[in-house]
Parts: sequence; C-alpha cells; structure tokens
Amino acid sequence: MPRKLLAVASGGGHWIQLLRLSPAFDGLDVAYVSLHADYATDVPGKRFYAVNDVTRWDRWKIVLLACKIVRILLVERPDVVVTTGSAPGLITLALARFLLRAKTIWIDSIANCDRMSSSGLQARRVADIWLTQWPQLQQQSGAEYWGSVL
Repeated sequence: MPRKLLAVASGGGHWIQLLRLSPAFDGLDVAYVSLHADYATDVPGKRFYAVNDVTRWDRWKIVLLACKIVRILLVERPDVVVTTGSAPGLITLALARFLLRAKTIWIDSIANCDRMSSSGLQARRVADIWLTQWPQLQQQSGAEYWGSVL
C-alpha cells in the first residue's frame, strides 16, 4: 500500500509551485488541498479539497478553516503533508503534526527572495523539513535550501 501524502497550497504561484513538485509524488497516494475548486482539473484522477483562504486577521475564518482541515485530515490520514505555503498550508501542517503525527514539509514560496514569509517563519515550529528556495536565505533564516521548483 503506497504512503499517503496530502499536498497543500493556496492559489496562484503557490499552487503552480506545488504542481511542479507533483512528479516527485509518483508512487504515492496523493490528495490535494487548495483554494479554488476549479484547480481540481489540474490534478485529474486525484482527490481534491477546496478550502477558504484566511489571514491572521480573520480569527473566525481561521477557526472554520481549521475545522474543515481536521475533517480532511481524518478522512485522508496522510503519512506526510507538504505545502508550498500560505496560511491554509501552515494550519494544515500544525494540525497534521499534532493530530496524526504526520511528517511535515514546508517549502517557502520562490516569491520570497529577501526573507522568509510570515507563514514560513511560523512553519519552522511545525515543519519536520523547513525549506527555502533561495540559497541566500538558508544562512539568513536557518531554513534548508534543496533547490527551487521554478
């Protein structure tokens, strides 16, 4: 039975970067989470869940998102969660690690070339593997640099 992976990204560039990683997921049982239901067409034959975006200022929306993510995690029961970022990815990593003891991987967006994103900085506490896509940020932030997806 293949290991289960939950791949999470918000919209736009975060989603595109996650899709570019998808060849690395070959042989795994993968489900995807993102913001727009129409993104499901980008991952045909895979399970897909749409969630709402939130910011740190949307306290009630964060609670509602967390409830939705808990449901997804309990259905999927992933062994590993990987995200290319933003708030939904951060919340998913934290909940997956706490509830399921899943391995967690944060890949900060390539757009963050001067410093880690605010979500990325917080992800350091819940990510088993914490990555930047810029070599200069490895020294500055302490995140590991394994390359970039673009």
